[in-house]
Amino acid sequence: MKKLIAVLLLGASLAATAQAAIDAYEFRDEAERARYRTLVEELRCPKCQNQNIADSNAPIAMDLRQEIFRMLEEGKSNEQIVDFLVARYGDFVLYRPPLNDKTLLLWYGPGALLLAGFAVLAVILVRRRRTVADAPGNALSEAERERLASLLDNKEP
Repeated sequence: MKKLIAVLLLGASLAATAQAAIDAYEFRDEAERARYRTLVEELRCPKCQNQNIADSNAPIAMDLRQEIFRMLEEGKSNEQIVDFLVARYGDFVLYRPPLNDKTLLLWYGPGALLLAGFAVLAVILVRRRRTVADAPGNALSEAERERLASLLDNKEP
């Protein structure tokens, strides 16, 4: 009975690994393999949103890996391959989008929000200090000052 369970578990684990997609490409040399790895790790999967093409198991990522391999075989440069993918999928496929009119908010928005937050904080602090300093209840009359001095000196009034 134990052998049957072991065989069934082994068969199930082998069936699960058979479903995984493994890319096995034949490269001309190590330089081309390195270019391929660099490209698939720098480009974002259009479906997975925050995974690169190398780590994604989405069908579109598999197609893009195959397309990148095909273009490398054709002798295209990295820039040509990236330009092709950007033309097809937009700047979204780049982890580091270029600085242009469309991406200004993306590049400078967080810094602008941080500066605006500091400005608001500074205004709030300045207003609080003015309110505390200008409050009429903060000034002591002469009689209150004498009473305070006597209390501090532990004297009876």
